[in-house]
Amino acid sequence: MDVAVTRMSSKGQIVIPNEMRREIPAGEKMLIIKNKGQFILKKASALDKALNEDLEFARRTEEAWKRFDAGAFRSMESKEFLKELAKW
Repeated sequence: MDVAVTRMSSKGQIVIPNEMRREIPAGEKMLIIKNKGQFILKKASALDKALNEDLEFARRTEEAWKRFDAGAFRSMESKEFLKELAKW
């Protein structure tokens, strides 16, 4: 296991030490997971398809709750709902 110390800038940027980022190509998307006092950084390309689908579902669910809280939902018949659902 490699260990290094870095700092976060006033803009919220964190530099990954050079010796640790050699395996990360420029432009690589990174997943950050916060778990209590831990932050886990993982290359997004290393994720399997199922996890990517789960993350997308979680993102859409979060957006839906925000719209619900803002009163943006409307009532509709079940057939209309299923048509809307099929678009996703």
